[in-house]
Amino acid sequence: MTIMRSRFLLLASVGLLVGCGESSSGSDTVDPTTTTSATTTASATTIDTTESGDLTSGFQQASWGANVTVTYENGVLHYISDGIPNHERDVQYAVPTGGVVVPDASTATATDDPTVAQTYDYSIPLTPTKAATVTSTSLGVIGLMISGASLFNPYEGDGATVATQSNFSVKDASGNDVWFLDDCAGHPTPMGQYHYHALPKCVTATVDETNGASHIIGIAFDGYPIYGDRDINGNQLTAADLDECNGITSPTPEFPGGVYHYVLLDVADSTSSIRCFSGVVDESITSMAAMPGMGAP
Repeated sequence: MTIMRSRFLLLASVGLLVGCGESSSGSDTVDPTTTTSATTTASATTIDTTESGDLTSGFQQASWGANVTVTYENGVLHYISDGIPNHERDVQYAVPTGGVVVPDASTATATDDPTVAQTYDYSIPLTPTKAATVTSTSLGVIGLMISGASLFNPYEGDGATVATQSNFSVKDASGNDVWFLDDCAGHPTPMGQYHYHALPKCVTATVDETNGASHIIGIAFDGYPIYGDRDINGNQLTAADLDECNGITSPTPEFPGGVYHYVLLDVADSTSSIRCFSGVVDESITSMAAMPGMGAP
């Protein structure tokens, strides 16, 4: 899906300028008074977490952005952010006109970046377990990222159109190309919720060495970690290496003994993001984050 193009960029710090399933913000109640630094790292511990086990030590090594508060208490990871990513965004996005669920170049207009702050307040289990059957991911938030933004599944508001496959551009008033998805495989909903649909290379670039192993870039709602598309040896993974949910069990820098984890891909098809949860997932979390009804992309 990589498209080379020149763009004007907006710094993520301008939060008040702040296609997809619009999701409501969530809140869980865990006492955040035991706050630890979001960027604190720990030494890797060789433990076998292939199917289940406490994953706290691995997530403590993740490079959580300074705009994210992460605490660990009572077997959960408590995640708080305003949903605005800590990387550059486009100044403008192609946003659907009113009432359009899945836009194209004829039903979208160039609009100043509508990204606005969200209220992400989630508690995710740190001892995930495989479920007897997988659970399809819904529209809306399905995972939380080290950048402070959220992850959506591969689809737009109809639950069928693949966002990366249907990327397009429109012209602004000056004749410049304005894109639906930016170079980080993300964009805001018309209501301002920024999210990713695929491998966010601007995020992996901050934690991975070129052609090196992928590091944790997020956590899915079932508690399993989210990674980029490189294995422990730096080899690129493809959909053929992954299961139906975009998951794989293998060693990672944070879990050298092996762990089940999800992999995001830089592709223009439905394997770009997590399509189902392999682990047991709390319905109170997924329902809180899911898009109510059809919503706009």
